[in-house]
Amino acid sequence: MIVFVCAGCDARLTTPLSQVALPPHAHQQYGNGIQLPVLMESGTFAVDPEPWGPPWRPWKDIDPDEAAARGIYAPVHALSDGAPGAAVISPGDAQGTVLVPERAGGYCCGLDGADGPNMACESCGLAVASRIDDCSLWQAVWLAPNAVRRLLVDADDSPLPWGELAAEGKGTPPLEPITSWGSQGWLNHWWSWSPQWEAAAGRALAHLLVASGGRPVTVPDGLVSEVFQRALDILLPRGLPARRAVLAGPGLPVPDPDADILLVPDHPQTGEPWTHAGPAYAVPLPYGVWRWLVSPEPNLPNPASGGTPHGVLRDDPPAQRPDSLFRADSRVFQHTLVRLPASASPWLREILENRTQLMRARVF
Repeated sequence: MIVFVCAGCDARLTTPLSQVALPPHAHQQYGNGIQLPVLMESGTFAVDPEPWGPPWRPWKDIDPDEAAARGIYAPVHALSDGAPGAAVISPGDAQGTVLVPERAGGYCCGLDGADGPNMACESCGLAVASRIDDCSLWQAVWLAPNAVRRLLVDADDSPLPWGELAAEGKGTPPLEPITSWGSQGWLNHWWSWSPQWEAAAGRALAHLLVASGGRPVTVPDGLVSEVFQRALDILLPRGLPARRAVLAGPGLPVPDPDADILLVPDHPQTGEPWTHAGPAYAVPLPYGVWRWLVSPEPNLPNPASGGTPHGVLRDDPPAQRPDSLFRADSRVFQHTLVRLPASASPWLREILENRTQLMRARVF
């Protein structure tokens, strides 16, 4: 385990932490006026290898060769000129810091970090982090990579083998209650598709389009189809032989040799996708989402009262269904696709250029 310390005075800025994979929804902006929870589990941190945050440069000021060198193969609104390698932690794991009042900018309900680092080392005053808690943003503390350094305090945590994850890992439910900053008298909570699922699907959908090669793609029936098939049918042409995508990963049978695309899990600690033999294209999914798709937890047929009956895991009614079709996160989709070399092809470039129209058509 490690702690982060101030680069200016070596004061400790965090509790001991273990590194995990950066979630696909790390930079997600969800809805309007939504109260999102904490991004990272307590006791963990993740690192974004790319620059993020101010200052930003518009695409028109960026040379295409520079963009390609940074792994960006299609136009975006702007690119960050911030330092790469920022670490993100749970706000409760920060210590020895104070807020910087003159950098407390936000959209409407909290801090968004747009003014630069808004937390300083309590000991020496060096700006060391950005606290994010504005509406529609995941609550987090982002440590400035040029203002902190790591200090090893215990042996490094070895990643769990895939076989052990089944015993210790858990699935991420596709539905969850969403709360907004609603005024009194207005409904401010409802059941919705999980923002984590929408972000995960946005990343996976970008890979599915690349894997398709411009041909139709079919996915397994059930929840996988509910998440992906409608968007694939709209975005891909018809009339050509379809490529077949299947779930694959630890504990599942060996995929059929005629499967063209494999939906596989990322390791929750390393972020590395499950490896497989063969030429099939591997589409990454967060482990919790993949596990739920493979082994969805059943809903109760009826609420239980009194003593809990045998086999009943809880006594609350099943989650209500959302009142809308599933839609992948558009920003996460774009963020992923422009970083895949195939996005330079005309047909994928056209999808990126028509993203606003596709959002209005509720593809995203």
